[in-house]
Amino acid sequence: MTYLTEFQKKIRTFLPEIELRFEEPMHQHTSFRIGGDAEVMAFPKNREELRQILKVSALLDTKPAILGAGTNVLAPDEGIAGLVICLKDCLDGLAQIGDTAIRVMAGVTMSRAAVYAANLGLAGLEFAHGIPGTVGGGVYMNAGAYGGELGQVCTQVEVMDYEGNQRTLCREELGFSYRHSALQDSGEIVLSACFSLTPGQPETIRDKMRELIGRRTASQPLNLPSAGSAFKRPANGYAAALIENAGLKGYRVGNAAISEKHAGFAVNLGGATAADVKSLLEQVSDRVFAQSGIRLEPEIRIW
Repeated sequence: MTYLTEFQKKIRTFLPEIELRFEEPMHQHTSFRIGGDAEVMAFPKNREELRQILKVSALLDTKPAILGAGTNVLAPDEGIAGLVICLKDCLDGLAQIGDTAIRVMAGVTMSRAAVYAANLGLAGLEFAHGIPGTVGGGVYMNAGAYGGELGQVCTQVEVMDYEGNQRTLCREELGFSYRHSALQDSGEIVLSACFSLTPGQPETIRDKMRELIGRRTASQPLNLPSAGSAFKRPANGYAAALIENAGLKGYRVGNAAISEKHAGFAVNLGGATAADVKSLLEQVSDRVFAQSGIRLEPEIRIW
């Protein structure tokens, strides 16, 4: 018989209808392919199941970690004690609102949202087509690429707090800035987002998406596990250029390395640990600071 921790026994008792996995490997749920086991991982199918899980978490006095597609997360080697809620494949659906807006549920990938908008002849999400991850995670961190950010087109977001209460926030309340939103301060969970877009020709929009995908494929190490851009863009200059100028392209700690293809990416060469990645990021930040006086900050969310 498999031994269960007291927490696992309690949450199974309180949530008999919810899909739960015990000692679930985090490396299977992150694009870095790194991370130990989560004591409990829950997979809600809709917002009501999410609300149930959050209410039980509050009852058990534990704050769960929220995971989307895991494309911007470095999970710890020792795993996660307590509960992880995985929202990937949860909160699904897209709808057109009026003539030029769409509502997208948080579990929808940004690529799928961009394609949906293009098929409607709505421009403004082309930049998001190649960004991995879900709309929920993208809004939470104000994801962006090639001069576009979700905060530029996001007008309204439905959120849920850790007690299961739901509310709607307008753009002014979301506090969007570079790779940041007010949700990072409140800790609320994105349920859906509305995007205000611009009418355009579907084929023209698709051409732009194809162009950006081509640029991404040509310049980024998409063949290796990573979590996207390793560092935020500093106020002066670009992280990749600063790293390359410091002679750190290809720099390696254990099995984690700065990509030979794009110095802005940290990649898993195979079997890298979270400790390897953290040490790599720290050493690169220190070396760049020593040379340029500019301190690079991780864009990756380090759990």
